[in-house]
Amino acid sequence: MLPCLFISHGSPMLALEPGASGPALARLARELPTPKAIVIVSAHWESQDLRVSSGAQPETWHDFGGFPAALFAVQYPAPGQPELAAQVAELLKADGLVAQLDGQRPFDHGVWVPLSLMYPRADIPVVQVSLPSHAGPALQTRIGHALASLRKQDVLLIGSGSITHNLRELDWHAGPESVEPWAREFRDWMIDKLAANDEAALHDYRQQAPNAVRSHPSDEHLLPLYFARGAGGTFSVAHTGFTLGALGMDIYRFG
Repeated sequence: MLPCLFISHGSPMLALEPGASGPALARLARELPTPKAIVIVSAHWESQDLRVSSGAQPETWHDFGGFPAALFAVQYPAPGQPELAAQVAELLKADGLVAQLDGQRPFDHGVWVPLSLMYPRADIPVVQVSLPSHAGPALQTRIGHALASLRKQDVLLIGSGSITHNLRELDWHAGPESVEPWAREFRDWMIDKLAANDEAALHDYRQQAPNAVRSHPSDEHLLPLYFARGAGGTFSVAHTGFTLGALGMDIYRFG
């Protein structure tokens, strides 16, 4: 049975400048059985209601500005899978969660940047589930639980966000060895609570974790972690690191 993954996708430039994360993602993809499909929650599809992408051929969305032309030229032409999208909606409905199918949703960079490094041939169908970020961690844990059975069908479940995400405090000249102590302290607390399977503390991280609001002024980049944890099993660390001084690039595995 496939595990679930939480991926810190970093800057969109990761697609062109993969640093240490790119090889870690490629290695992880090689180690796993090839999935029949991927279901992913990205920090970049925030929504009021719960939605599931159902298009047969989603477009690659360059949902950012100010980056080099080469990045806007990157395409990730993976197919969607309408049948799987319908199954996802049914599994959510069975858990009391109403989800709307969205046939127009393109792949945002939280989807195509990490997947381009894991599965560069773009030949694995991808379905995206939206992020009702106003509902907090508990809903994402519940969504993960609701979709956990897909793992038995060789579907890879991924939460794509960032273990720390405060863009205002990044040092654009920092090397990979430079890490802000406040960011490291928050990351270490999260790893400790994940390893202890302390769901109560994890759901209350904004009150309990050190430097929580500094590490996540808003929590949309951390919430995909709860989806992966909710769908997965035993926690392990696949990769750790920081870039730009305070942008966490960790990759976690559940199951």
